[in-house]
Amino acid sequence: MLLSELTDAEIEDAPDEVKKIYVKFRKCIDKIIELSPEAIELADAYLKHRILTCNYRDDARHIAIATIAGTDLVVSWNFKHIVHFEKIQKFNAVNIEMGYKPVLIYSPRGVTIYGSKSS
Repeated sequence: MLLSELTDAEIEDAPDEVKKIYVKFRKCIDKIIELSPEAIELADAYLKHRILTCNYRDDARHIAIATIAGTDLVVSWNFKHIVHFEKIQKFNAVNIEMGYKPVLIYSPRGVTIYGSKSS
C-alpha cells in the first residue's frame, strides 16, 4: 500500500471515522510518497489534455503520484474526478503517451469484501 503527502493533507478535513481508518493504514506503511517534479509534470499533462480542470489539480496529482510510484491499483471514493470510466481511460492514454504503464482505478467497494463470510 502506498500513501502520498497529498492524502495526508486531505485527511485533515475528513470525518473522524475516516481518520481512524487512515491511522490504521498509516501504521502499515514505511514511506509516504512525495509529490515529485515528475509527478507534477504528469499531472499537468492530464490538465493539458482536459481530463480535469485546474480546480481539480490535486486529483490529477493523486493519479500522477500513483503512476510515477509504479502502483498497480488506485483506490478512491472520488467518483466524479477519479473513479469514472471515461476519465480512467483518459488518464491511462496520457500515461501510455508519456511512457508510463496504465493504472487500475477502483472504489473501495470494488476491492473489498462486505458482509459475513460463508463456509
